[in-house]
Amino acid sequence: MPQLAPRPCSFPGCGRLVRDGTFRCEQHKGAERRAADERRGTAASRGYGSAWQRAREGFLRAHPLCVRCEARDLVVAATVVDHIKPHKGDKALFWERGNWQALCKPCHDVKTATEDGGFGR
Repeated sequence: MPQLAPRPCSFPGCGRLVRDGTFRCEQHKGAERRAADERRGTAASRGYGSAWQRAREGFLRAHPLCVRCEARDLVVAATVVDHIKPHKGDKALFWERGNWQALCKPCHDVKTATEDGGFGR
């Protein structure tokens, strides 16, 4: 099977050649992800601290099944408390329990990718 021709790393100013369909050399593969994580801030700085963890645990105890799986007559444990309408930093909407739903991780991942435009946006 033919191999792709090597091309320069896409990191600004780097000219190392990369193969196998990747865009970044080994040195720069994680640089963009780390930079995005730094801009995003910690979970606690985004509101997901200890108070959220307690509220989340209580909500999952009261709503132990994934609502999307239940709608398809499946019984799957929920592991994620999802904000139905993205709060985008709005603390009132963040804490509005009527805006919460219990989802399993696969359903949450699909919802996030579908509604938010994909992982990493």
